Amino acid sequence: MDLEKLKRLQEKLKSRVKLEKFLNEVRIVAGCDSSFPGGKTLGVCVNISYPGLQIIEISYALLETRFPYIPTFLSFRELPSLVQAYRQLKYTPDLILVDGQGIAHPRGLGIASHLGVIVDKPTIGVAKSRLFGDFEMLPGPERGSFVYLKNGKSTIGAVLITRDNVKPVFVSPGNLIDVDSAVEWVLKLGAGYRLPEPTRIADKISKSLIK
Repeated sequence: MDLEKLKRLQEKLKSRVKLEKFLNEVRIVAGCDSSFPGGKTLGVCVNISYPGLQIIEISYALLETRFPYIPTFLSFRELPSLVQAYRQLKYTPDLILVDGQGIAHPRGLGIASHLGVIVDKPTIGVAKSRLFGDFEMLPGPERGSFVYLKNGKSTIGAVLITRDNVKPVFVSPGNLIDVDSAVEWVLKLGAGYRLPEPTRIADKISKSLIK
């Protein structure tokens, strides 16, 4: 496995990532989540309505896991099943939230960015823990409080409180959206839980499919 070659591929794909203010009309939002039951990779995509936040459709793909667990290369492990699940959706979402990182990645290409480039759609990474980047202090404790996640002088994401008095999530733009728009939409897509509804529902469905 040539990791140097994969790094060059990540850097090439990163050059295709576009960060811009998100002004599109949103009626359907997809949530994407991956899990690894029994040597396989389960990719789940769920479309939900906006602003109703109701499930419209569910799609999943179960494939053999052909790439090992290597930090900062996880998109090569997860994307085959996620892309297949995404392409099985009947309706094309206006925005995609992914359980993972966007540009808050050492080479600027977490799974949300990688997926966003492949499908050419606006994507946001929502992660439960920090992979890359620095911040000066924790935000909060009120919902909506956040501090920016930095890579030197560059802003690559936000540490965001989505519910009063809970741990923050790490939000970073994937593609075709900027940091402030990503924060705005993660808050819009909340329903009283720590995680926004698209990825929370996708995670819940993933666990039920495994069972």
